[in-house]
Amino acid sequence: MERVRCQIASPIDELTLIAEGDALVGVRFADGSGRRWFRNDHEIAVDDAHPVLVRARRQLNEYFAGTRTDFDLPLRFGSDEFRERVWAELSTIPYGRTVSYGDVAGALGDRRLAQSVGQAVGSNPLPIVIPCHRVVGSDGSLTGFGGGLHRKRFLLELEEPADVAAARLF
Repeated sequence: MERVRCQIASPIDELTLIAEGDALVGVRFADGSGRRWFRNDHEIAVDDAHPVLVRARRQLNEYFAGTRTDFDLPLRFGSDEFRERVWAELSTIPYGRTVSYGDVAGALGDRRLAQSVGQAVGSNPLPIVIPCHRVVGSDGSLTGFGGGLHRKRFLLELEEPADVAAARLF
């Protein structure tokens, strides 16, 4: 299947969206985050009218505007079963909430898998859409994010309830 891409502006960076057939397969930040999944992305044709990319662009714009809390997009991962289970679990984390790597491992049946969960979270090819930014350290600290901690912080603050955000001002 042929891959196509488009670029969209966002408050955290220009994003490259990549589709393959009828599914979204990648989101990449302008500084190259996510490039490891698409090594020859410069060879991927640009198609701003591809239906999946148009839909993803609209939903991401709504998310950044604060009018969308989850995504309804056809996704394809092409990875191993464990990673796909982790990413499916990440998709269940509610907007505005965070969980630890251990929590995700526990939801998968074995809290001892926290390190493996961390590796799977770090290899998420669809950041923002699959909300890996909602996974934090067991002590609540911000930990790794493929797009950088500054982007993770921005996304978590974007999702903060208004009363929590207002309380941070004082």
